[in-house]
Amino acid sequence: MEGRASGRKITREDQARLKNVQKRIQLAFNYKPVGPLDVVSPSKEIRKSYRRDRIFGPELFFGISLAEAMPNEKFLFIKRTRGSSSLHGCWNPEWSEDKAVLMGEAKHPKLYREYVDYVRRVLDGYSPEDYELCAMLWVQGESDDKAPEAEAAYGATLRMLIEHVRLDTKDKTLPFILFQVGSPQVVDGMRQTAAKVPNVTLIPQSQNPDSPDFYEKMENGHYNHEGMKKLGTRFAEVFLRTYASPQQ
Repeated sequence: MEGRASGRKITREDQARLKNVQKRIQLAFNYKPVGPLDVVSPSKEIRKSYRRDRIFGPELFFGISLAEAMPNEKFLFIKRTRGSSSLHGCWNPEWSEDKAVLMGEAKHPKLYREYVDYVRRVLDGYSPEDYELCAMLWVQGESDDKAPEAEAAYGATLRMLIEHVRLDTKDKTLPFILFQVGSPQVVDGMRQTAAKVPNVTLIPQSQNPDSPDFYEKMENGHYNHEGMKKLGTRFAEVFLRTYASPQQ
């Protein structure tokens, strides 16, 4: 998820939380090291429009929550994002020109291959003894609403993505945490994946505004400050409850 929540709306309490853990959080997004509230987008227009807001995505409060829960650990977050990109087209591990054209993404890069190469490049700077891959967060689905073929194949393509990621990272049990977003068919594909594939968890999105699972959206379709905070915090809760080892 690109993330366009305004950093100007972060409360003083949350600013203090970030300050307390910031030295233990390192971020590498879209081919460069960044700060927790740097504008991260492949679009020059978005970077220019949101620079004053110091926008963020779900990784901010996910990172804060993990760092608070594990005070003796340091964290590296590697993120590759591109707005309006589909799993069926440019994120597909078995990319084809036909699929990219179908999704209107013929000019997009092969994002899956690009992301894997980026992860390897970042991790090459560390000794394998110095890090442990903990999980992959997947917040995507709305772009696959564009074509019935993409909607119908979403679950199968998502399972293929998970399989390829685990092979390419040499971690056969790497946890995946999915966030429910997209059409009913896309969401059904996510549910089937979470039910069939080991170490995959789906975070549901509630339609009840009074529920802690509800994520209010801004008019442009991206989550606002409170929604992004809830989403990042939920990611952390699920990870800590489901995948973090007891000694941590």
